[in-house]
Amino acid sequence: MRKKKPIILASASPRRRELLALVGLKFIVDAGEYEEDMNTDLSPPELAKFLSRKKAEDAAGRHKNAIIIAADTFIVFRGALMGKPRDEGEAKAMLKKLSGKTHSVITGYTIINTESRKSLSRVIQTRVSFKRLTVQEVDVYVRSKEPLDKAGAYAIQGLGSIIVRKIEGDYFNIIGLPLSSLADSLKRFGVAVL
Repeated sequence: MRKKKPIILASASPRRRELLALVGLKFIVDAGEYEEDMNTDLSPPELAKFLSRKKAEDAAGRHKNAIIIAADTFIVFRGALMGKPRDEGEAKAMLKKLSGKTHSVITGYTIINTESRKSLSRVIQTRVSFKRLTVQEVDVYVRSKEPLDKAGAYAIQGLGSIIVRKIEGDYFNIIGLPLSSLADSLKRFGVAVL
């Protein structure tokens, strides 16, 4: 019987670790040191795919017989990327901008078999609609500190769930890994989640 290849999660994200653990995958974390280059002319979906591929390739160089999983997630509002707020003021500004409107959460992910060099990259998009937020709601939410290390200044899996009116697409994509799509892709690499 052939030994299973180790699965390497090329990500420092605690949320991605939680999601892979949630579906029972055994994996090793290798966050790597790839420096993201956001200064490209790529569209947000192509940029998410490109960055996930670069992170996966970075980890692949350190693991000779493994399955590498890497991902990158963005918030896109009216064509512009929204990252993590630098401070409370920026978090409030982001939430006010998204209030009562719909934005997209885009995750690009890449899987590489380092032995065969087979790779696959995909992009998944989820639309998220916020309810209209009062100034007080924004202030209270920002004071909770939850928005400060989250792209778009909210966490749907936490207190931020209260400000989301509707989603269209994969809920787990918003957290950082589209689990259903990822599980289907992993099957092509001989990794069965179910």
